[in-house]
Amino acid sequence: MKKTLSLLLSLVFVVSLLAGCGNPGTTTATPTPDSNPETSGTPAPEGTPAPSADGPFEITLNIASEPQSIDPALNSAVDGAIMLGHMFEGLMKWKDSGVETPGADGTCTNAELTEGQAESYEKVVNDDGTVTYTFKIRSDARWSDGKPVTAGDFVYSWQRLVTPETAADYNYMIDSVVNANEIMAGDMDPTELAVSAPDDSTFVVTLTSDLPYFLEVCAFPATFPVRQDVTTKEDGTPNDQWTFDVATYLCNGPYKLTAWNHNSEIVMEPNEQYYDAANLGPDKITFKLMDDQNAMLSGFNSGELDFIEDVPQAELPDLIASGDLKIVDYIGTYYVCYQTQKAPFDDPRVRQAFTLAVDRTFIVDKVTQAGQVPANGFVPAGVYDAAGSTGDDFRTVGGAYYSIEGDADYSYEANCEKARELLAEAGYPNGENFPVVEYLYNTSDAHKAVAEALQNMWETELGVKVTLNNQEWAVFLQTRKDGNYSIARNGWIADYNDPMSFLDMWLTGGGNNDAQYANADYDAKIQEAKNTTDPAARMKLIHEAENIIMGQDWALNPLYFYTQKYMLSDRVGGMFYTPLGYFFFSYAHPNA
Repeated sequence: MKKTLSLLLSLVFVVSLLAGCGNPGTTTATPTPDSNPETSGTPAPEGTPAPSADGPFEITLNIASEPQSIDPALNSAVDGAIMLGHMFEGLMKWKDSGVETPGADGTCTNAELTEGQAESYEKVVNDDGTVTYTFKIRSDARWSDGKPVTAGDFVYSWQRLVTPETAADYNYMIDSVVNANEIMAGDMDPTELAVSAPDDSTFVVTLTSDLPYFLEVCAFPATFPVRQDVTTKEDGTPNDQWTFDVATYLCNGPYKLTAWNHNSEIVMEPNEQYYDAANLGPDKITFKLMDDQNAMLSGFNSGELDFIEDVPQAELPDLIASGDLKIVDYIGTYYVCYQTQKAPFDDPRVRQAFTLAVDRTFIVDKVTQAGQVPANGFVPAGVYDAAGSTGDDFRTVGGAYYSIEGDADYSYEANCEKARELLAEAGYPNGENFPVVEYLYNTSDAHKAVAEALQNMWETELGVKVTLNNQEWAVFLQTRKDGNYSIARNGWIADYNDPMSFLDMWLTGGGNNDAQYANADYDAKIQEAKNTTDPAARMKLIHEAENIIMGQDWALNPLYFYTQKYMLSDRVGGMFYTPLGYFFFSYAHPNA
């Protein structure tokens, strides 16, 4: 998802994800909370009211600024996904595993996958290679207005996701459902999607092949159910305003929306209709919408905020050293994408030159300084490779597309010399006649620091002129999506622990394909991999696809693999987390 690790993902994280199973810092998605009373962080200042055993327990969080959308089908960012994970629930969900998150110092635990709105499911591999899942919906599943959640709600929501008029960036999340691709192409009607509801409590879906990550997809926000009677008007046309009215924003998750004060806060309170309502934690969860890192840290230190994910860049070393800022695993890649359909970045030689001229070690050691790992490919470390006979992950098996510090043959100067040769071959010797290009990023001290470092490297090593432009988060997302840029900051967090989460987004015309990348050979490799049942053959095809987009076309410029940072108030316990980027506070509790 639009938005990893100071160390390789620990075994316990991989096990919890596999067993269960793109942020203003990134763009594809998963969440979780439950508890250890020992927490760290900056203590609330004297005078901050402590929760009473008899009084309400309210928490205030900052994840990001105004979300682009809180429609489950239309959201494409981690911040929106975290909010949606509190208000909606899919067939599957993330729960607290009780295993402490490495690096969290007792402040949170890992998540694992379990049944959500479905109380059970059965899987059958059919004679023709297709796979059918049959889910039984819980008898006590309810919408926030008290109406039952039915299998028909899921049929409608999944059909809505692939309907071309919905224009969902994440429609491809269910492109392995029979007929999904034909519907998205406009060749079949949404009612022909291979999902059905034989009765109100039975949801049946048929896949073209056996996807190892399908159950994780069933816990992903894009597959959450929504109500047809609120997302459509009386005349049957879409109601694009349903998310802005508390009366029509009906939820089926643990919390419900009680207020959305735009550019200020989103407020949630327990959904009394939720089947586990008696065990929920906070009486109110407020998401403050802000992107000023100084204001975030100030709010945390004053006790106004109980949780923040970002701090001023200059404060990082001291906060990490003190232990107040936690650094945990995060399966994702921070990268640069090129507008591949517009000159000069329609030339793969130019894209490769700009990629080679980056000193990634300098960026992680001197700029970001939060334990990130220099990237040598797009799919990050920590993603499982099913064909790895020694248990290596996908990145280890796939190898590097360029050398980085630590490699025996690494030389930044050699990389830059090759970059200059490529630029000359493209018609720009020493940067001569190269047009002025702009680097686009969203407002953030951290992103600005990376942008300035890249600008200096490209201008110094390639002799080109690069200007910088920052935009507020929601505006930035739309500008990048529309392709109105030359080079742009980007980030992607795994939606599920499989390399496909990082690669099927680049299919021609894909909703999250911000690079406007198009290659028929690449598309064919990805589709063949999706239809292949043999795990080793599937993984081989995925590696071949990455070789096309990275080793041949150089459409992406990976900078580093993410780590997740956060600060949590001492007064809050019971948070849980998945390295797919989701924090869960539904069962948070006051610390003694």
